[in-house]
Amino acid sequence: MTAEEFDVVVVGAGSAGCALAGRLSEDPTLSVLLLEAGGSDKLLEVQIPAALYKNFRTRQDWNYTTEPQAGLDGRKLFWPRGKLLGGSSSINAMIYMRGAARDYDEWAQLTGDPAWSYDHVLPLFRRMEDNSRGADRFHGVGGPLRVEDLRSPHPWTRAVVASAVAAGHPRNDDFNGAALEGVGPYQVTQRRGRRWSSADAYLHPAMQRPNLTVRTGALTTRVLLENGRATGVEYRAGGRVRTARATREVVLSGGAVNSPQLLMLSGIGPADHLREVGVDVVHDLPGVGAGLQDHPLVPVVWDVRSGRSLLRAESPSGYAQWFGARRGPLTSNLAEAGLFSRSTPELSEVDLQMHFLPVKFWKQAEVDPDVDAFTAAVVLVRVHSRGTVRLRSADPSWSPAIDAGYLTDERDLDALVSGVEQARDIASAGPLAAVLAEEWSPGGAVRGREALRASVRDTLESLYHPVSSCRMGTDDQAVVDPQLRVRGIEGLRVVDASVMPTLVRGNTNAPTIMIAERAADLVLGRSVDPALAAAS
Repeated sequence: MTAEEFDVVVVGAGSAGCALAGRLSEDPTLSVLLLEAGGSDKLLEVQIPAALYKNFRTRQDWNYTTEPQAGLDGRKLFWPRGKLLGGSSSINAMIYMRGAARDYDEWAQLTGDPAWSYDHVLPLFRRMEDNSRGADRFHGVGGPLRVEDLRSPHPWTRAVVASAVAAGHPRNDDFNGAALEGVGPYQVTQRRGRRWSSADAYLHPAMQRPNLTVRTGALTTRVLLENGRATGVEYRAGGRVRTARATREVVLSGGAVNSPQLLMLSGIGPADHLREVGVDVVHDLPGVGAGLQDHPLVPVVWDVRSGRSLLRAESPSGYAQWFGARRGPLTSNLAEAGLFSRSTPELSEVDLQMHFLPVKFWKQAEVDPDVDAFTAAVVLVRVHSRGTVRLRSADPSWSPAIDAGYLTDERDLDALVSGVEQARDIASAGPLAAVLAEEWSPGGAVRGREALRASVRDTLESLYHPVSSCRMGTDDQAVVDPQLRVRGIEGLRVVDASVMPTLVRGNTNAPTIMIAERAADLVLGRSVDPALAAAS
């Protein structure tokens, strides 16, 4: 078996992997191999924003399912994860969100490294951004990731914002600016009404560089290790087992499920668990796959009195608008507006997020919407529950066992109940009250906190934001150090959402890309001066 040789091998062409490979290949002296288990992203259902859910449960999706969840009375939840160039940034709702400044200051505290503080990461966010609103203290232009306002927002989106303000929430037109709290429209990762994934932003412009090699349909099965150092990877492609050597580094960018899975398949992880599934232990690292966190979502759905939802977006008129001028209902990201609030007034920072959808979104889009309806998706963004990723088998083709641990901490349940109550208050205030009819779920008859607690357990779903299964830090459970290097193994990093010490208060795609920007600086030996944030 002949091995090819590269300076850096990156495993996984998702949000982080595309950004990292694109940035590293800017150095013409560095040879880079990017391996992706999935295929091309050149598909209409990827490019058309409103078609995002049509990628679920297809070959573009890893199509994971959790273990039975004790906090959800044994229910299993569907976890879509992108299996194509761009990864989950090719199938997500395109919401451009960073989270709270405090999130990154907490990362700096937990890792002991000020480079993860908000003042240090803000220049990275600005560097990666090309914001249609222009540059200011918080935003950049000219970066690879295009960020725009929605081109054809639904009329109910304006009603949502007015109603939330009437219910006492402050207006916020920039969740990535000075403050996070409040209600307003989202900005999205789109370019002229078309999805703009991490592959669009970083990878496709770099594909013609002679020092970048991209392989799709390549399932990485293990990291090759010699004398405590990562020297390459083994992968399956075209029915053959192949080897790629890395003279400098191997970087895992498989995400919060696949990165810990690959570490464990390579013998790096909790020793007792590896022995149970028949994997030889190379390096006992107990934190691998531990500390898993995800944002839980509870849909609150209403029938509507009048007006059309996005149910009929796929009409001849809708397609004509999209193919003609890249406008109309197909440019919608479904979750067009958002709200950040506190479940209790005494909290010092927000812990709830709401996504407002002018369409019925139920059971993770397992079935198409059947009636015109409106959804307020209540999300807990400060999560106390924790879960795990574990191997089912030493066979790399087996999906890992995912236990998200939803609602195993009662504080999460109480906060979500408060969120449902807030959603109801907004629905009954302002112009939205004239649009909405009867509450379909949980239903107007479901009243009182105990009844709502039971309803939350029955209807909770994932918002698809798993993180922290290879978290960075300095304690015994940390998997990578603050420079994203796997503890105890040379030449191996993890660069994706799995390294986040805690969940950010908001959607995770932009923070994941920022981590890749930071990793590129680390690999290339560059530094970013935090004073740039204050000076610009």
